[in-house]
Amino acid sequence: MKKLHLHFDRMIQGEFNLRALNFLFVFQVNCPGCFLYGIPLVNKLFSEFNQDMSFLGISTAFEDFEYNNEENTNLLISSGQMVGETKKALAKEGFDVYPNKINFPLAMDEMASESFDLSSTAEKICQLNPNYAIWPDFEQSALLRRVKGYLNALEKIALTFTINQFRGTPTMLVFNDAYEILFHQFGHVKYDVLKTNLKDLVDRFGKDH
Repeated sequence: MKKLHLHFDRMIQGEFNLRALNFLFVFQVNCPGCFLYGIPLVNKLFSEFNQDMSFLGISTAFEDFEYNNEENTNLLISSGQMVGETKKALAKEGFDVYPNKINFPLAMDEMASESFDLSSTAEKICQLNPNYAIWPDFEQSALLRRVKGYLNALEKIALTFTINQFRGTPTMLVFNDAYEILFHQFGHVKYDVLKTNLKDLVDRFGKDH
């Protein structure tokens, strides 16, 4: 079972406490779909399931770093201010500021520093391949070199997004208190489908211990 590598420096809003079940919502502030669809959906799930699992939103950045940053995330929380393509998309809906309050706890994805350990991070990414451990040494070394090259080429590295190799935003997943990923969804999914999946997980794994 794949494990989540969760990295954030500090909470921007609320508190996150690891429980038997935990819901993670990963978004960018310059992501119209995250605002038009993702945040309202997660607000609704939070209202219904926050007694059964912990919730955490991670504001990340894998592109458009002039928009996707902690400063603009704080402006969103404090005043509903939007930027970039998100601002344009919501303006077409008649909104100058974001009309929805984010109700769930929120943190900023940790950005790699100058002392970032590229080798160990590359190894973690390689291990996402379920067959990596049984490959011969020369194949492991070849993949490790490619991943190091990929990391070196990135302008900035948001650790949660990059190490887990998420496909984009919005990304939603549920993990347990051993950080094992029990459910993973990228992009649009209907509320009723998510609700059914979360209810099933609560029924199966939702007892804190």
